[in-house]
Amino acid sequence: MSSPSKRREMDLMKLMMSDHKVEVINDGTQEFYVEFNGPKDSPYQGGVWRIRVELPDAYPYKSPSIGFVNKIYHPNVDEISGSVCLDVINQTWSPMFDLVNVFEVFLPQLLLYPNPSDPLNGEAAALMMRDRAAYEQRVKEYSEKYAKPEDAGAKQEEKSSDEELSDDEYGSEDEQVAGKADP
Repeated sequence: MSSPSKRREMDLMKLMMSDHKVEVINDGTQEFYVEFNGPKDSPYQGGVWRIRVELPDAYPYKSPSIGFVNKIYHPNVDEISGSVCLDVINQTWSPMFDLVNVFEVFLPQLLLYPNPSDPLNGEAAALMMRDRAAYEQRVKEYSEKYAKPEDAGAKQEEKSSDEELSDDEYGSEDEQVAGKADP
């Protein structure tokens, strides 16, 4: 077994033994979901997000790929893809970091201290800079709508963006029924 493979297994085990719920995909150590709770004393408090993590073959020498599965309103998170703009993961990653750092330090810091000058969500960044109270209210609304604790374990990635558009924008029952397979 190669060193990166052992390290992947060790880091995943450490994450599983922490306070985070982890769901592995296909019994492997390279792809999994983690339940992430919004930081206390923030507008994200009370929200629970499902984070998809993919570890590259070269992990820990190459950073993990992480993304929010359920929607979150944040200047540094792409609302559609869930991609995260975080220097420590995207550019300054070091093998000294591990998965516990990602979920107990890096992501909480990202949510507590957004960087609107380097946005993936321009609308959130503009609102944050223009009206902090309105921004925090929008964060809370998204958290209540998309990050309910009881929904965190749901496989929300299975719902396509077409279904979300038809449900939210059109409200047509015909489109919802048309998407379901016969039993």
